[in-house]
Amino acid sequence: MKTLLAILGAVSLALGIAGIFLPLLPTTPFLLLSAALWVRSSPRLYAWLLAHPRMGPYIRDFREHRAIPLRAKLLSLTLLWLTLGFCALFVVAPCRWAQTGLLLLAGGITWHILSYRTAKKR
Repeated sequence: MKTLLAILGAVSLALGIAGIFLPLLPTTPFLLLSAALWVRSSPRLYAWLLAHPRMGPYIRDFREHRAIPLRAKLLSLTLLWLTLGFCALFVVAPCRWAQTGLLLLAGGITWHILSYRTAKKR
């Protein structure tokens, strides 16, 4: 069982890293899932994740304060709107319902991201 949890944690980490570059794929939830899976299966991997200079602060801030850093919010929202805006204007342009769906999706994700507090610099 521990091996399965460790593998699922690695898959979750890979999805979280992909989420840095893909606006519809969330980063923080997958990093949190990796941490939750690894705390049960591999203390070494869990410690590595929390100590990681790039990913560790996101996990610690979110777990301790339920907050997202301002830079992460701005980057996420900018990439989200650029990507979905491009798709709405150029990829699905003849299809109004698809455009509406993409813009509603972007609005919902924006609301979700902004609903979390902004992490203060420490």
